[in-house]
Amino acid sequence: MTRIPSGWSRRTFLRSALATGALVVPGSGVLVGCATSGGGQEQTEGEVSDDNPLGVPTDSPLEIYIFNGGFGDKYATDVHEPMYKEKYPNAEIKHKAEVDIAGALQSRFVAGNPPDFVNNSGDGQIPLGQLVSDKQLYSLADLFDAPSWDDPSKKVRDTLVPGAVEEGTFGDTPYALHLALTIYGLWYNKALFDQHGWTPPTTWAEMTDLCKEIKGAGIAPWTYQGVHARYMTWPLLTMAAKHAGEDVLKAIDNLEEGAWAHEAIKESANALAGLKRSGFILEGTEGMDHIQAQGAWCEGKAAFVPCGSWLESEQVDVTPEGFEFAFMPEPVLSEDSALPKETLRATAGEPYVVPAAAKNPRGGLEYMRIMLSKEGARGFTEEVSSLTVVQGAADGLQLKPGLTSAQDALKTAGDNVINWRYQTWYQSMWNPGINAHIGDLLAGRMSVDEFSTACEAEAKKIRDDDSITKYTR
Repeated sequence: MTRIPSGWSRRTFLRSALATGALVVPGSGVLVGCATSGGGQEQTEGEVSDDNPLGVPTDSPLEIYIFNGGFGDKYATDVHEPMYKEKYPNAEIKHKAEVDIAGALQSRFVAGNPPDFVNNSGDGQIPLGQLVSDKQLYSLADLFDAPSWDDPSKKVRDTLVPGAVEEGTFGDTPYALHLALTIYGLWYNKALFDQHGWTPPTTWAEMTDLCKEIKGAGIAPWTYQGVHARYMTWPLLTMAAKHAGEDVLKAIDNLEEGAWAHEAIKESANALAGLKRSGFILEGTEGMDHIQAQGAWCEGKAAFVPCGSWLESEQVDVTPEGFEFAFMPEPVLSEDSALPKETLRATAGEPYVVPAAAKNPRGGLEYMRIMLSKEGARGFTEEVSSLTVVQGAADGLQLKPGLTSAQDALKTAGDNVINWRYQTWYQSMWNPGINAHIGDLLAGRMSVDEFSTACEAEAKKIRDDDSITKYTR
């Protein structure tokens, strides 16, 4: 598989090729023409009817790429693809599972011959903002305005939870479908807490007192995914927003000067950095990846770990008998917080896109419509133990204890649900940018003020780069 030449950033690789209209594939000596926004590709479209509202060519092949990560690809091969095949028996489905989506597909995007449907996820994700600004993605507007699979009297968009469409929208156009509904917070072993009589804290003062007690019992209070320190930006921003209100997050998303220097950001950063200063973090955490840190937590070496609601599914093969996954929102920094203690972050995640130059983009949209059916969403939840953005799809399902715990917390939060967009809009600001700095903060290599200044510099890079499209909310 062709790789990006050493020393090139993904943006340089894609934009340089697009600027010249051609790409020399490394190692091949072949000059490949570039087709953008579907140009240069034969895009067939079938007859629109009540049974085929998106005009799918019923006998055209559909090429699908699925990220082979925490969710695997069985939900595609065992649920969604059979549903598509049942409706379009003459359409051949070409399925491929990949760990590194960029490594597998970036050159195909540039060459103008991408697949019809891509699960653009994982560490090898092609930045969505980059794909959008380079006009490499097909608009999903027709999908969301199409009749839903289950009830033709409802549009697809009206069957989804609030914010689901907006999560994949850039400017006024939706370009990505985020299927998984992820709830973010802190996780603990309820069986361990019951054994010791520990109560999950709701304030940071309670957290500090409990950490002392946990440490006294010979257990590290916290661990985190050290190599992927971005996991700790989630409690950082959530606690800051709970402390001072959601405008803190909007300022960050809008690249406002001084957003990362807000007092709430600094207070939250100081609280998390204090875990290191107080010896509350499992020794060696800084060098652990997510598998090692979460594995140590499952072994009872640490009491808390930050993660999304995919955690239980991801740990299924290493969870000891008697372990009981339980979720809690991050504690508030003070009793007079702007948002209630129950406030949490939940967002549509796991992005799926249809490339602009796909040969069968209408088939890609129809595949998404299937995913957003009750049957498709329910099958996803059953297969990967994750909620979806489809309203009511999980009703009646016997969910695992951890997922049930997270879902209960979401119901308790009600309208007090927050999210931010900068990591989707400006991926380089997010990673390595802010993520590298949170790692330095937690390892004690950077003070809170230095962290704030470094994050401000990352935002300034994006703000001052005229080549990057800016978004606001």
